[in-house]
Amino acid sequence: MLLSVDAHTFRTAGQESVTIAKKTLPVPPMLADLVGNALTAMDGVRFTHLDACPSCGGQVTGHDLRPKRFAVILEEGEERTIRVFVKRFYCRQCGSLCYADAPFYPDTRLASPIVDLCLLLSQRMPFNQVAEHLRALGIVVDRGTIRNYASRDFDAIPATELFGLLLPLSLLNLAISTLGREGCPVIGAEALAACGLPPADRAAPRGRGLSEERYQRYN
Repeated sequence: MLLSVDAHTFRTAGQESVTIAKKTLPVPPMLADLVGNALTAMDGVRFTHLDACPSCGGQVTGHDLRPKRFAVILEEGEERTIRVFVKRFYCRQCGSLCYADAPFYPDTRLASPIVDLCLLLSQRMPFNQVAEHLRALGIVVDRGTIRNYASRDFDAIPATELFGLLLPLSLLNLAISTLGREGCPVIGAEALAACGLPPADRAAPRGRGLSEERYQRYN
């Protein structure tokens, strides 16, 4: 897949036309397909497990099931929202509502692997270029959202370079875990384990993305 950025013509002080040529961002089709298939496989996945109330440790009772946006992808040129379902629980002790363990950081509207990818790319390039690279991978995130994530304080993100791009292990492990699952739904607990996250409601981010516990699991 090649992402094209249209050529632009500017005029200098002397009204001389200067054209910046069209550029392309090469992303191997294999990588784009791997990421796209992984995100598509997450559509409709349910996260329903919570041991205890994250606030007080009290016993919880199931309350309801809420849809949550996991990612927005490009599918044949059109945007498609991938949603998962996260169960809410009612704490019998303190009365609070809390969510099941799910691959989301606190106060973010996209799944943790997408946030990880935004953070890694923003360490190497401006936010508008991050958005362009994401679109080349078939992922839609606007520049403002990327800037917002980059301004927050997250832990170090386990990552590896693949096809010249620095990619988070959370996304790659998720992609590997969903390979060859046609007709076999993804289990929420398996997806959570692939992302390597501790329970989101119990671990507020400190540095760029992941807890020390998560980092150690990749070493």
